[in-house]
Amino acid sequence: MGVRLTVLRESAPLERRVAMVPEVAERLSKAGFTLLVERGAGERAGYPDADYERAGAKLCTGPMELFDTSIVVGIGPPSPESVRSMRAGTVTISLLFPGRRIELVRSMQEARLRVFALELLPRISRSQSMDVLSSQASLAGYEAAILGAELSPRLFPMLTTAAGTIRPSTVLILGAGVAGLMAIATARRLGAVVEGYDVRRAAGEQVRSLGAKFLELSLNAEGTGGYARELTPEEKVQESQMVGDAVARADVVITTANVPGRKAPMLVGRDVVARMKPGSVLIDLAAESGGNCELTRPGETVVVGGVSIVGPIDLPSRVAFHASLMFAKNVQAFLSLLVDPAGRLVETYTDEILTASLVLKDGDVVHAPTRELLGAPR
Repeated sequence: MGVRLTVLRESAPLERRVAMVPEVAERLSKAGFTLLVERGAGERAGYPDADYERAGAKLCTGPMELFDTSIVVGIGPPSPESVRSMRAGTVTISLLFPGRRIELVRSMQEARLRVFALELLPRISRSQSMDVLSSQASLAGYEAAILGAELSPRLFPMLTTAAGTIRPSTVLILGAGVAGLMAIATARRLGAVVEGYDVRRAAGEQVRSLGAKFLELSLNAEGTGGYARELTPEEKVQESQMVGDAVARADVVITTANVPGRKAPMLVGRDVVARMKPGSVLIDLAAESGGNCELTRPGETVVVGGVSIVGPIDLPSRVAFHASLMFAKNVQAFLSLLVDPAGRLVETYTDEILTASLVLKDGDVVHAPTRELLGAPR
């Protein structure tokens, strides 16, 4: 019969993605998995139930069917009601962020589940095919640029018309990680003049390779051994002023600085927002973890002095079809570590990817930061 794997319909209000798509479900079925899919799980992402049936999955409705399983996968963690229906030893795979959901983690501990949090995957080459944070961040960066173009009262590209020449918009991207680089590439494709900034000087080469200008002070920050030296307090003030000036002259600003498990760094204070032009737009991709802008409110748009500060929390869901496809392929790669070549669920976790992403195992809290939050004994 093979390992039984359940795919749940997401319960979060704005969530349109699904953790498994028919294309990947068919591959898993051929590999020996038995797939149970909650009815309607993929509808909001553009994947109808009939496609899952053709892929070899069984459609289920009630908990008796759904949770007669070995593994439960989701974009977000299962609901408290679903946790109560699971049997001890069930493996859950999702984006968890335990610090935000400590009571849910406590109930999962009481249910004696085996809980993997995909955001905790180590940053090593072997985990790249499983890296859901990167795959979803790239889509968030794309959508942020599209959203900026939609909300801005100014055109992105330069146009030469009978009424004269329209100058292109200036778009500033703060943070040159996966989301930032995709935002830069997308804004450039839309015809904007793009500037990028990152505290990592090495990111400059990537920013420039996409046709954007990289903001940096005209100083030598090279240290020993090829590493950048710590900036002096005076140089940090200069750098902050440089970034503030760039924010003030931009038509659209997209901030992307996010650190998993920690509050987002503050990049744009209210004093800098006061210098921005009326009609300017700031898209804050770190809204859900505290925001890069002092005035950001998660899930809301705040207008201050004619400047729109947007705190979206659902950007990958806006392109749910492809976001789900990428997530499902990441999950498929992760499953290759959890199920051995003979089709049996692995019981002892020795692979560093599994040990790094494991939060709970049969009632034991194995993730140290979560253990501290729960006050659990070592």
